[in-house]
Amino acid sequence: MCLESPWEGTPLGAASNTYHTACRLAGAALVVPIVNYWWPSFPPNLSREAYKRQLVRDQWKLRIAHYAPGLLYWWMTQKWFPSSSMVDMNPEIFNAQDKDILKKISAIQTPDQAKVRQQGVFESLHRDLMVGFGMWDFDPMDLSNPFPQNDGIVHIWQGYEDPFVPFQLQRYVSKKLPWIQYHEVPDGGHLIMSLGGTFPSTSNALPRK
Repeated sequence: MCLESPWEGTPLGAASNTYHTACRLAGAALVVPIVNYWWPSFPPNLSREAYKRQLVRDQWKLRIAHYAPGLLYWWMTQKWFPSSSMVDMNPEIFNAQDKDILKKISAIQTPDQAKVRQQGVFESLHRDLMVGFGMWDFDPMDLSNPFPQNDGIVHIWQGYEDPFVPFQLQRYVSKKLPWIQYHEVPDGGHLIMSLGGTFPSTSNALPRK
């Protein structure tokens, strides 16, 4: 999900995508950004517990994306086993708020919806999984404050009931990086960006032109 925003030098990203055109960064707002269960700074018991909360099909999907990305296309397209709760839109993984949002979205005409995957499923979905959950060359929790002079700020919004991005891991990231302003939506799921009250509060926190 990407948004073109009027906020000066501020990329506004949701889940695994971010939109940015300015040459000088004035801040950043991330809504349910991906967390990788294999980032080395996570305590093993914390990441293991969060990982086990995923449905078995999704555990396999993430494990393949991390350890055997060359097999991910096969896993996502084979028909013997369910491969991904998100792709299958399995209602079991969505909380009440997400289900309500999906119902409203389905009733809206979206003529550009086909463009979301116009490059093909591999480029638009499988590669996202490989990048997000593959082997990283760095640990994000080793990052230093990009605004040491307090001339910018980084925000993260997270749904407490998000089935895809565990709040426990997001909380840990924000504690390790105290320069991040962390906002948790109590009843929020993965689709909090589509909530009427969440986006205004997100945009109000960003520097404007």
